[in-house]
Amino acid sequence: MPNRSGNATQAKTHFSASTSSRGSSKRKKRKTGSKLTLEQEEEIREAFNLFDPDGTGVMDVKDLKVAIHALGFEPKDEGFINEVDHHENGTINFETFLAIVETKMIFNLFDDDATGKITFKNLKRVAKELGEDITDDQLREMIEEADLNGDGGVDQDEFIRLLAKTNLSN
Repeated sequence: MPNRSGNATQAKTHFSASTSSRGSSKRKKRKTGSKLTLEQEEEIREAFNLFDPDGTGVMDVKDLKVAIHALGFEPKDEGFINEVDHHENGTINFETFLAIVETKMIFNLFDDDATGKITFKNLKRVAKELGEDITDDQLREMIEEADLNGDGGVDQDEFIRLLAKTNLSN
C-alpha cells in the first residue's frame, strides 16, 4: 500500500511549484475538449500516478480525498467521492480524476473572493464577464437550485454534484 501522506506531500510540492512558475511561459493548449493546458494535464497526471504506483490506470477512491488535497483543494465532505465511483468498484480512472480537478479549478475561477462558495455576487460577475443577459432573479434561482444545504451559496461539493448531474464534468 502506498504511503498516502508522502504521496500527498510530493504531489502538493510538485503542483505548487509548477503552477507558481507558470505565469510568463507560453502554454500548450490541448486538442481535446478540456480547458486545461497540456502542461496542467501532465501535472495532474503526475499527481494521479503517485496514487497509482502499480500503473493499473486507476486509483483507489479512498485516496481521492488525499490526492485532491495534495493539489491544493479542500473538499468539505466526502459525499462527492462516492458519486464519482461510477463503476462502484472502489476505483476511479485518470479521466474521472482529471474532470474532478478541472471542476475544482473552474470553481475557483467563480469563487474569486475565496469564500468557499459561489454567491450571487460571484455569479453576477461571471455572467457580466461572459456578456450573458441574465436577470438578477434568474441568477438567484440558479443559486437556490444548486444550494442543497440552504446556506445561500454553492460550495465545491454542491458545484461538483451539479456538474455531474448535468454531465458537464464528463
